[in-house]
Amino acid sequence: MPQESEEERRSLGQVLGDVSKDLSTLVRQELTLAKAEASQSASRAGKGVGMFAGAAVAGLLLLVFVSVSAWWGLGQFIGNQWSALVVALVWLIVAVVLALAGKKELARVKGLPQTADTVGKIPNALKGQEERNR
Repeated sequence: MPQESEEERRSLGQVLGDVSKDLSTLVRQELTLAKAEASQSASRAGKGVGMFAGAAVAGLLLLVFVSVSAWWGLGQFIGNQWSALVVALVWLIVAVVLALAGKKELARVKGLPQTADTVGKIPNALKGQEERNR
């Protein structure tokens, strides 16, 4: 008489307990992955937003501090009207460069690609059809 292996003698309750434990582990691991990816994306988004804020500060400085003194200084040589235009163009260039750098940084934000990929594989794994995930 052939002997039954340990796996063949397991009760339905034991099998369901293992499935429940494995599913719980899978969900915890997916949540951990999602948190890690979200943190990385948020960091990149924060950098981009910070650069946009830098562009806004540069625009404010245009109106308040440097503009008046540069306008006055250049006005001594080329007239106040022309010096105001020159100063405004310089600060416009600074603001555009910072805004473009911020936009480029925000474009690098990728979301949660690895989490989306692995979560999509769960239904096949639950059906015992892991080979469809490859």
